Order: sequence, then C-alpha cells, then structure tokens
Amino acid sequence: MSLDFKNYYYLLEAKDRNLLDKTIEYLSKKKKVLLISTSNRPESLKEEEVPKSMQLARYIQSQLSDKTLLMDAAHMTIHDCTGHVSFKTNDCGVKASLLKDKDKNPSGCLRCWTSFHREDDELWKVVKELLESDAVIFFGAVRWGQMNAVYQRLIERLCWLEARHTTLGEDNVIKDIDAGIILTGQNWNGDNVLSVQKQVLKFYGFKVPEQLSWNWQFTKDKYDESMKSYKQSFKEFEKDFAL
Repeated sequence: MSLDFKNYYYLLEAKDRNLLDKTIEYLSKKKKVLLISTSNRPESLKEEEVPKSMQLARYIQSQLSDKTLLMDAAHMTIHDCTGHVSFKTNDCGVKASLLKDKDKNPSGCLRCWTSFHREDDELWKVVKELLESDAVIFFGAVRWGQMNAVYQRLIERLCWLEARHTTLGEDNVIKDIDAGIILTGQNWNGDNVLSVQKQVLKFYGFKVPEQLSWNWQFTKDKYDESMKSYKQSFKEFEKDFAL
C-alpha cells in the first residue's frame, strides 16, 4: 500500500488534521519517541490490508525522522499475563520476578513472571525501548466497545510498572515518560474507551498530555453493521487523513 504523505497532507479535514498536527508538534520536541501499533491483520495481508491505526503511526513516524521507532506488537510473541496482580498477596513486579538477562533487561527494571518463565516471550523488546524513550503512543482499534485483544494483552503485561510504585512502594520508573493512545473504530463507544485507557496510563504512572490521545470513529450509529458502512469507513478515513 502506497503512503504518499507529502502529496496529500493538505487534504486533511480540519478537525482530524488539527488532532494529528498537535500530536506531531508535541512529539517533535522529544528526543526519542516510541510508537506501538496493536491492531492486527494476518501476516500474509499486513501490507495489503494496513490497519487505520498503523497508517496513522507510520505517518507520524515519517514526520519525526530518525527520532522515532515504530513497533508492531501484533506480530510479536507476547504471551498472556498470568494474573499475579490478582493473587492474594499480589506478587506482580516483585524482585524475584526480575528477568536476569542483561541483553534483554539492560535497565534491570523488567520484573514480570511471564518474561521470567517464557524464553520466547518478546515483551522485553518493548520494555527496553520504552524505558529509553521520553514519549510513547499506543495505537489500536475499538472492537465491540473495548480495546482490541493485542493491546489488552500488552497493557496487562505492563502491569508490573504500576505495581512497583503502588503495591510495592518502590520508585516509579516511568514518571518522566509521556504516554498517549490513538484509536480508530467503526461505530460504538470509542470516546469512552479513550477516556478509560487514558486513566489506565495515568494509573500506571505515565504523564498523559492531552495532545497525545484521541479517537477517530466513523459513525455514532452503534447498530450500523452493514458491509456498505464498513467500506465507506475506509473511504472516509482516506478522505480525512489521505494516508
């Protein structure tokens, strides 16, 4: 899929262009930016059927040059959280769960039982870049009124970041990192999902500036599930953002 940003940028609709402009302007002042896409497609179609949120992430990356890294969590091996945060004693993020691998955990901060037990798990790749960045944006899709599954798996696997400074009373290792979330959706609940996920990022300990979080939703008609509507949403997205 060709993403000819330069030729079509000024065709953006005013509202959507303004949101995108503010995000890019804010990030342009940062030294290192991490963009994490979570909306999934089959491996065989990931360049033919590029998710809307991935298109936005690629555009932002193109505007910020070499200061930005884009990671596609949907095509990484990130196993499910094993729920230690829900244990009677909540041992999520305890020192015993430290990943003892200096290449995977150079900061010495990654304490996750799944990372500890699963050799093939790739959360460490995200964490390594995250802790070296001063801003991160998560990109995802709203499906059936909630975040898509890849995002939810990833955010649950980062729960130890919150446990360190709330449950365990230790330092907040992400207190100086700005975070945001950019969503795309078809017809239901996007604004509510956005509000909840911004609060989650605040709970975790990130700074959450308004410029880094927003939602694009095609229609407010939650009952509109027609094929025509889905096809039209892609046309409307291309019209709004021309990516």
